[in-house]
Amino acid sequence: MESLGKILIIFGLLIAVMGLVLTFAPKIPYIGRLPGDIWIERKGMVIYFPIVTSLILSLVLTLVLNLIFRR
Repeated sequence: MESLGKILIIFGLLIAVMGLVLTFAPKIPYIGRLPGDIWIERKGMVIYFPIVTSLILSLVLTLVLNLIFRR
């Protein structure tokens, strides 16, 4: 039962952090507008693939989570 409580606390903190990121993301420079992100705009349609942004966020999150959960 104790481990379930820890898991719920971790998920709650992750949701709070995600909420903060979504709130302040438009104010963070260059996120979503990096070179290598694909932006196709046609009449009545916009397609956006944030490839480089996704790679960088994945790398940062991997490093942070490895530092936190390293034993």
